[in-house]
Amino acid sequence: MVDSALDDKAPFDVVASDIVETVPSALIILDRNLVVASANGVFYQMFRTNRSETEGCRIFELGNRQWDISALHTLLEDVIPDRASVEKFEVVHDFPAIGRRTMLVNARKIHRPGRYDGSILLAIEDVSDERAARDESKRNWKLTQSIVDTIRDPLVVLESDMTIVMASKAFLTMFGSTTAKTRGRRISELGQHQWNVPALRHLMEKVLPENKPIESFEIEDIFPGLGRRVFNLNARKISQPGNHAHRMLLVFEDITDRKQRERDAKMLTNEISHRIKNNLQIVAGLIAHEVRSTATPSLQGYRAMQARIGAIADLYDLISQSSRGETIAVNAYLREIAKTMAASLLGSTSGITIEVKAEALDIDSDRAVPFGLLVNELATNAIKHAFPGGTGCVVLSVEKAGDQIELTVADNGVGMKDADPTKIPEKRGSDYVAIFVRQLGGTIVVSGSEGAGTIVRVRLPLLQALSGGVEPLAA
Repeated sequence: MVDSALDDKAPFDVVASDIVETVPSALIILDRNLVVASANGVFYQMFRTNRSETEGCRIFELGNRQWDISALHTLLEDVIPDRASVEKFEVVHDFPAIGRRTMLVNARKIHRPGRYDGSILLAIEDVSDERAARDESKRNWKLTQSIVDTIRDPLVVLESDMTIVMASKAFLTMFGSTTAKTRGRRISELGQHQWNVPALRHLMEKVLPENKPIESFEIEDIFPGLGRRVFNLNARKISQPGNHAHRMLLVFEDITDRKQRERDAKMLTNEISHRIKNNLQIVAGLIAHEVRSTATPSLQGYRAMQARIGAIADLYDLISQSSRGETIAVNAYLREIAKTMAASLLGSTSGITIEVKAEALDIDSDRAVPFGLLVNELATNAIKHAFPGGTGCVVLSVEKAGDQIELTVADNGVGMKDADPTKIPEKRGSDYVAIFVRQLGGTIVVSGSEGAGTIVRVRLPLLQALSGGVEPLAA
């Protein structure tokens, strides 16, 4: 009878032993008196002990009583007797050999075939690192939220699917929302869908996926509760070291007031420019009136002065109509100068024409006046000296040459033998050209021969702030 009982028990124990050693968790089997019957290798390795120090000892007396834990007493003496199993019972304890650890214990009563002898199987999972990482993540989250909340401009952190992970207090305050109403939602779904605007959709769907930082992406729209607002959006992808997941940092800078000030300043500039243009046109008109009764020797001087004033008036006319702000479109400026010169110097019966061939370039407004006067002077000189027969063509052209602008004034007239640029004032009867070129920080080159026309090229930087003001014209 005894041999038969042992034979019945042996196969079960062998199978159980194999299972215990195969499972990657620390396993320990206790008898009805909570004495350790066996444990697997993972248990011994995790708690730095061995079989001789473990088996046959009551669990609470193992080692230096490091398992004499109130939570474990509760589990084994109070919970397990009334239940068949317990899942993820948390035990936090300072173990002498391995330090403070957090363990999840799964306990289950062992029923051998046909009977239950009070044995208990404990599966122990060390989740200390996982919990530490989670706690560290929580601390980092709180720190990040604190940093975000100190930023003055509204700010949100987005997941890759553009749902909001975090929103700053400035964002919540400005848009009258709360963390609960914001987190986990797309920006376009917030509030009354006030962020569902075309410019922002374009940013989210087209620009951000290109994985490039976005600087000063401007959107303007009417937002419920805020009215018409203008925002500069700055966006950048962020990621944690060792983490392949990316998030998006999106900062909203409210520039509504600044844009309004710029628009007001632009409107004022345009109004002033319009009035200056009108006054200059009045002066040009008075000169035109004097021309009718002026003696022939003085006639050319009056007309040249009328053309110069007209060139400046054209500039202010462009400024009053332009939305470019600090720059002037060169091609439009040249066309206006050509039109004014044709009216003041040539008249409707002249055989001389002025053509414009210019690239779409801009010149800063500080240099527009000397630039226009230079063009006017060179074209006037060509009209006065290149066509003794009264017929011909002057071409005004501008093109980009590297980091410079090249202005060309060419005629198909009688040409000139001496192409020394230092002699231009003497040859053309005006020293204004040299002054204007100097003011523009440019260089001048003249080419041409007798009977082949003359070409004057002036190169000047694309953008250059004038220093020391405008050089006074020679008396």
